[in-house]
Amino acid sequence: MSEGQFEGKAVIVTGGGTGIGQVTAREFARQGANVLVVGRTAARLAETAEGFSRIRPFAADLTSPGAAEEIVSAALAEFGRIDVLVNNAGIVDPAALGEIKPGAFDAVVATNLLAPVYLVQAALPHLSDGVVVNVTTAIGQRGWPMAGREFYAATKAALDSLTRSWAVQLAPRGIRVTAVAPGPVATEIYAREGLTAEQAQAQHASLQAMVPLRRLAQPEEVAHWIVQLASPGADYLTGVVLPVDGGAVIA
Repeated sequence: MSEGQFEGKAVIVTGGGTGIGQVTAREFARQGANVLVVGRTAARLAETAEGFSRIRPFAADLTSPGAAEEIVSAALAEFGRIDVLVNNAGIVDPAALGEIKPGAFDAVVATNLLAPVYLVQAALPHLSDGVVVNVTTAIGQRGWPMAGREFYAATKAALDSLTRSWAVQLAPRGIRVTAVAPGPVATEIYAREGLTAEQAQAQHASLQAMVPLRRLAQPEEVAHWIVQLASPGADYLTGVVLPVDGGAVIA
């Protein structure tokens, strides 16, 4: 990967307070980009930006009305342009079939699916010759063995579909749209489910067993490919959904 290949470029990364988003924002900055890192918690965004003068934190709830427009306006105010949009934010809010109440997955749909839609829509007038990278999940391409989490996978699978459709629709405007589909990753997304230590250990073992390489990915291993898909060297790639999953979708 060429140092400075994003010099003068402006990048938005959502879900940037921890995990994949945090590592991705820092890697773009290392490669010369100015980065607006977006998340709900200002303190965590400040941690992402610490030591990186090119990163600007912007605290926002992606599901709030008008949030997409506010994020785009903030990026334009800071950098005067938008070249790359990384839709990374995602939540898991498990509820097993048979226990699902009306509205149980409203937040999951709003965060994982609708927020990227509104953000792409708001950024579109400023993304000429730009790139959208959606972060989905490889598990959306196979059955999820843990009850209640299949709805997270379903929203991300829908984002895969949008990735392909947007790639076709936006190509005449010079906009590339791709996705990285991680398998199980060692991030806080699983720790937020309120599991006991024993339950968390069992879930970790179950996830690991789904992966032929028999381990969870590190966030850096996913961030590498997000940055790579946005790079000038990937200019002939669009509509691709790249599994970064240790072989989980073929197991």
